[in-house]
Amino acid sequence: MNENNMLEMDSQSLGRVEIAPEVIEVIAGLAASEVDGVSSMRGNFASGMVERLGKKNHGKGVRVDLSDDAIKVDVFILVKFGVAIPKVAQNVQDNIRQALLTMTGLHLSEVNVHVVGVQFDSKPEQDFPADH
Repeated sequence: MNENNMLEMDSQSLGRVEIAPEVIEVIAGLAASEVDGVSSMRGNFASGMVERLGKKNHGKGVRVDLSDDAIKVDVFILVKFGVAIPKVAQNVQDNIRQALLTMTGLHLSEVNVHVVGVQFDSKPEQDFPADH
């Protein structure tokens, strides 16, 4: 890994390819959020304010740790009420691993899924006709 925290990839003879950690965060965030059973990704205060201003933060809820010999991804998700959490977590891991392999050719050493909440359906209350 080079000193400016970019991931350098092997390339043919045309030059080198560098991938910023933010790119990995976005790919992992999108891959996690498209899994059935995932309600949303957890962000922090800053990402919440950015989204309120109208800009979507696709890397929200993802942390990437790059070391010399490993790439670790941590995702923080909220799941929908009633889903099997172990199955959803496994699907998130598989989807992130496959998306990053397909798009970047990177092999991850770890994909850690942190379930930080459960989202309940908020169905609006129905008005029932009054009994006469």
